[in-house]
Amino acid sequence: MASKVRVLLNPKYKRNGTKSYVHLLRKYGFDTTLDGPYFHATHIQQQGKFTAAGHAPVGGRARVHRALQKKVDGQTGDVPADDVQNDTMYLAEVGIGTPAQTLKLDFDSGSADLWVWSTELPSSIQSSGSNHTIFDPSKSSSWKVTSGQIWQISYGDGSSASGDVGTDVLNLGGIEIKDQAIELAKDLSAQFQQSEGDGLLGLAFGTINTVKPQAVQTPMQELISQNLIPSDARLFTAHLGEAAVKSDNSFYTFGYIDQDTVKATGNQIVYAKVDNSQGFWTFDSASATVNGKTISRSGNTAIADTGTTLALVDDETVKAIYDAIPGSKYDSSQQGYTFPSNTSPDKLPTVTFGVGDTQVAVHKSALAFADAGNGYVYGGIQSRGSNPFDILGDTWLKGIYAIFDVGNTRFGAVARPDPDASSSS
Repeated sequence: MASKVRVLLNPKYKRNGTKSYVHLLRKYGFDTTLDGPYFHATHIQQQGKFTAAGHAPVGGRARVHRALQKKVDGQTGDVPADDVQNDTMYLAEVGIGTPAQTLKLDFDSGSADLWVWSTELPSSIQSSGSNHTIFDPSKSSSWKVTSGQIWQISYGDGSSASGDVGTDVLNLGGIEIKDQAIELAKDLSAQFQQSEGDGLLGLAFGTINTVKPQAVQTPMQELISQNLIPSDARLFTAHLGEAAVKSDNSFYTFGYIDQDTVKATGNQIVYAKVDNSQGFWTFDSASATVNGKTISRSGNTAIADTGTTLALVDDETVKAIYDAIPGSKYDSSQQGYTFPSNTSPDKLPTVTFGVGDTQVAVHKSALAFADAGNGYVYGGIQSRGSNPFDILGDTWLKGIYAIFDVGNTRFGAVARPDPDASSSS
């Protein structure tokens, strides 16, 4: 059995380069290497008995705490919820329960939890999310409570989502997964409340699932263990389109590769072995090119993350990219590289990243991510800071048909034709 899940473009999604970058700082917790208002600060918290008022605790255990901070006019403080882009460009419809309640979820290959807005949330939060479909387990005859299991996703800026766990039927494009673990949100911090979607469906490896005291199986793991997809096609694929192309057919498949899509590109699938030891879709990406000039990055790796809008790469590569764009500059106030919004495609560089030994290009249209004001756009590729691997999100994924092959532990890419490439010199 196999299925296709149609992906919808979020009509209320508003691109913002800095907010998207802050989201990645929060999600992956790396330190910045370029100037900007956002950074991670390290604090030592001493746990012990307090002495006289105003004095530090004595004895006990010291705990190192890292928090995302914002610096404004020399003053440092917490990052406001409005500074984070927690919304997603793409949403996919799934059914949960009997009868099925239809929810729109963010399919995220960079995480491994399936959590949803639920009736267990405080009424104040439910009413604030008037555009959300809120899952009601009491209306599902197949809902089962799982005793003693809890989940929590938390980030360095203090934002979090948490709740309890049950099981129900998950309808994934026509495939019914029985007894799928569903994580019900009981609390959502302000950042999570901003999302237009009704929750998230994680497609990373199950080792990073957050359910305690024992991790639960992801939908992909259940598809395999319940033999719901062919044994020779234990995979899912992602075909993500451009928001500007209304006719673009965006979708995920489970249990098969859409060969018509592959043939339409005129290109072959290239594969790279995946190292899933950290739970991510990590593959070798030991080189990149800018206008045909190779940048050697020995030992470099990258992850494919469908839940990320930007692409973050090492500082040498990102500088080479913007050095090749006339008029580009690093804007420390926006914490990112920008370039003139009137730059024509023929003035934009051809940028590729390695998938194993093969170079796969970024579409030129994706190099401009969002309006940055004053006649500039915020670039779709930015610095990964101290992060040890590249994070290749939608900026790169929109230029390929992506194959996440669980059964063979490999990542595949099919380059899609770039309509702007013919305009280049």
